[in-house]
Amino acid sequence: MAENFNIMDWVYSDTVKEHFTNPHNVLFGDPSQFDYNAKGIVGNIRCGDQMLMLLKIEDDVIKDVRWKTYGCASAIASTSMLSDLIKGMPIEKAYQIRPNDLVTALGGLPDNKIHCSVLGDKALRAAIDQYLGDTGRPGLFTEPSREICHCLGITDKDIEEAYKNGAHTWEALQEATKIGTSCGKCKNDALELLHEYEHIYG
Repeated sequence: MAENFNIMDWVYSDTVKEHFTNPHNVLFGDPSQFDYNAKGIVGNIRCGDQMLMLLKIEDDVIKDVRWKTYGCASAIASTSMLSDLIKGMPIEKAYQIRPNDLVTALGGLPDNKIHCSVLGDKALRAAIDQYLGDTGRPGLFTEPSREICHCLGITDKDIEEAYKNGAHTWEALQEATKIGTSCGKCKNDALELLHEYEHIYG
């Protein structure tokens, strides 16, 4: 009999469970109670995922961090791990952290939950961008694009821009970018991106 079966035992690693049940550097109470000079917020509460990231930066080094999210176990664990990793890290290095880095540090995530790990790193970059703008250095960093449709040279940036302009389905994305009209091998990757952007932008 499986009466003592716990789905968490096989879906999530021990590291994920630790960061979910005991998340680090969480913001409790009002944000004004934390001494921060950089703020990033991404996601949409209507989709169930939203992330707030507050940083205390000194001499371009992240001295402290607090965060709050409305999200699932994967989003909470990923951001908890991220908050540990970036403490004491120069903003240049922190800006380069990507979801795959967090998934690796957590010992893996279920495939259908990897998109949840994008909120933390995007909120982090939004906070750093705001800090740079406040200190007169907008555009110091650029995030490299990734080619999704090799036939037409369509990148993740093209898909993200199309999503923000209203292309929320595969059909609408094809109409906006002509993606997948050659060999069609890019469809799965493009649909994963649409799902990711739904969580980020709503």
